[in-house]
Amino acid sequence: MEKKDLLKEVVQHIDIKSYDSTQLIDAMRHMSFTSRDTARAADILMMMCAEKDCTNILTLAGSTSAAGCMQVYVDMVRNKMIDVVVSTGASIIDMDLFEALGFKHYIGEKENVVPDTKLRELYIDRIYDTFIDEEELQVCDDATYRLANQLEARPYSSREFLYELGKWLHDGNAVKKDSLIQTCYECGVPIFCPAFSDSSAGFGIGKHQWIRGKEGKPYVSIDSVRDFIELTMVKMEAPQTGLFMVGGGTPKNFAQDTVVCAEILGHEVPMHKYAIQITVADVRDGACSSSTLLEAGSWGKVDDKLQQMVYAEGTTVIPLIASYVYHNGPWKEREYKNWQKLYTK
Repeated sequence: MEKKDLLKEVVQHIDIKSYDSTQLIDAMRHMSFTSRDTARAADILMMMCAEKDCTNILTLAGSTSAAGCMQVYVDMVRNKMIDVVVSTGASIIDMDLFEALGFKHYIGEKENVVPDTKLRELYIDRIYDTFIDEEELQVCDDATYRLANQLEARPYSSREFLYELGKWLHDGNAVKKDSLIQTCYECGVPIFCPAFSDSSAGFGIGKHQWIRGKEGKPYVSIDSVRDFIELTMVKMEAPQTGLFMVGGGTPKNFAQDTVVCAEILGHEVPMHKYAIQITVADVRDGACSSSTLLEAGSWGKVDDKLQQMVYAEGTTVIPLIASYVYHNGPWKEREYKNWQKLYTK
């Protein structure tokens, strides 16, 4: 068994523009269980997009980007459904930047089909049933290392660093031209990665710091507290906000916490008016990923009226919800909010 035998069938990212899920969502509205929850989530996203003054925040955790939903998120940003992105470092760097550099995710096998020890010998990384070439992923590490070397040596929020990365891709360094990072740069949509170092960027910027430190030179660092302030600035400026949350984890909590942070900073802001969370996490362990939106209301984060938990694996329902909103078109009356301008005043 050789590497080329396993890395041959490319994951195809689904295109919500190519099909209209309206009929299916309309039918699911009259069903029960997760079907009805999915239809209500689609209705809430419709409301979020129809309210022109509402700032819509997409939070990404997990591996749906690698599994075929990358283009969904790009289309949601490009078509003004999403105004801010909060992501894990893995989703935005190891998956999105990775493909922007011309690399692919491959259809693989679940555990025990190909021994993981064999995959390690071949330098293939596995995400459940998806394969990645580790040697290509290290090119991703190097891209963030080289960008860090080009920047002024000072602390950056992840938002600032990702803005510079989007500019770098836009200026001719992208192989794939419609990555989420580049699209957000072009549409004025800030991206925040509250745990940025937990990704290829951590390896790349870590190498930059290590070498600069040994040379006695100043270096680039990531200021996660600045991220929190910058995202809270959006919450303080936006008349209303809505959350479309894929998975849970740090991105979910980070976005919700802006209400509390604004209060601590002396600004009274409304709770997030709209909230959708798509997750398979079990609520019984009390973890952040599984905490319900009703629970978030007890913390003063999310209003209880227009919220929906959808207990489903993301790739099965996100394309339906997003296609429904795309084809019904409330985004056509929206303008790009360009929250990037908030940081250049």
